[in-house]
Amino acid sequence: MPTDAGADGSAGSDELLTTREVAHRAGVGATAVKRWTDAGLLACVRTAGGHRRFARREVERFLRADPGAAEPAGEPWVGALLEGGDPRALEAMLLAARARAGAWHPVASTAGAALEALGRRWADGSISILQEHNASERLARALARTCDGIPLAPEAPRALLACAEGDEHTLGLSLAELVLREAGWASVWAGRRAPLHELGPALSRTGARLLVLSASAASSDPVALRRQAEALGRVARTQGASLALGGEGAWPDRPRTGARFRDFEAFHRFAVAERERMGR
Repeated sequence: MPTDAGADGSAGSDELLTTREVAHRAGVGATAVKRWTDAGLLACVRTAGGHRRFARREVERFLRADPGAAEPAGEPWVGALLEGGDPRALEAMLLAARARAGAWHPVASTAGAALEALGRRWADGSISILQEHNASERLARALARTCDGIPLAPEAPRALLACAEGDEHTLGLSLAELVLREAGWASVWAGRRAPLHELGPALSRTGARLLVLSASAASSDPVALRRQAEALGRVARTQGASLALGGEGAWPDRPRTGARFRDFEAFHRFAVAERERMGR
């Protein structure tokens, strides 16, 4: 147990924080703090009764830390994605990144950079396609569990999430869901390869006020994507919904209807503004 006296000469025990106190400082729930310790990210000591206690200096160091400062964006995450092991460790990383950044959209950007780093490693032969797929699946599951832990108001507006026609890459939507959840939106998934003609009825059926379409780099036909954007923009408008286009696909830079997003910070601002516009 730490025995350093504080600057005012107080005993080391005065420098220990409870799990609840750490959670309050980090802006997260107590469960997140427990996950950090279980994953070995934040050291603690145990009382005689088995309760966690945290050295104040260690907590401050943890919350100030920027593991990606000296490495390319996303690279520090790649090892965690590839190593497997306890899935809670990846959730703990997400929650720790949220505590440091103060919002989820920077975390979504970092996770997106990690996916790009994985793609580069697969392209240069450093990892196999199976490793890349397993790592992506681990991240998708961690994101889903993390989203489920973000509370929503009962009257939260709904966003319908879908891939561009023929596109099967849903991780961009998982990251978008994280940003939407923090902005106060509930998500309804249309799934991969959702036929375009079914999205209009889905908007009506679910009452969704926002249609979010993601196109990965594999969707490289600008003509096809422009047609999709225009068709779904009209559909969304007739349903009183807005359209958001995201991902690395060849969407038009300035679609006739809807808005094109290339980063999660701008998407977060849009989601907040749309919810406020509806008076939710």
